[in-house]
Amino acid sequence: MQQVVPGVVPTLSDIRFNAMNLLALREHSAKELKEKLGRKFATVELIDEAIAGLIELNLQSDERFAQAFVAMRQRQGKGPVIIKMELREKGVDPGLIGRFVDDADVLWFELAHDTWRKKFRGTIPADARERAKQMRFLHSRGFSSRHIQAVFTVATSDDW
Repeated sequence: MQQVVPGVVPTLSDIRFNAMNLLALREHSAKELKEKLGRKFATVELIDEAIAGLIELNLQSDERFAQAFVAMRQRQGKGPVIIKMELREKGVDPGLIGRFVDDADVLWFELAHDTWRKKFRGTIPADARERAKQMRFLHSRGFSSRHIQAVFTVATSDDW
């Protein structure tokens, strides 16, 4: 990254260069990019202009960011509730969130079951206390109640 010298007013190309370096590392939402650049540069108008230019050239895309973010969090065993919340915090449009995170999708039920099986080695809870512990774990991972209930219904019926 270019070194920012105190007292020197950054140019649009300085900000754009820094933004492109950030985007070269990974996808960023527009809001995330603006926040990171805002910590380094004080000229909000130039930051907005640089980001608008990157969006116009399709170098920054909230759609690509959302798609990559959802895939990453799924690989980590996170559920739709937590992913939706994180995407909202990162400034992604609710329409895009809905497109990439549909909690009725069968994938979430499978992911909840896989996450449960990895953590608890497929051990069905012996009592209510153990069941509550396993349910709290899945809830903390961002799975909804219906995903969690499905895990235990399928686990006890042995149909998975």
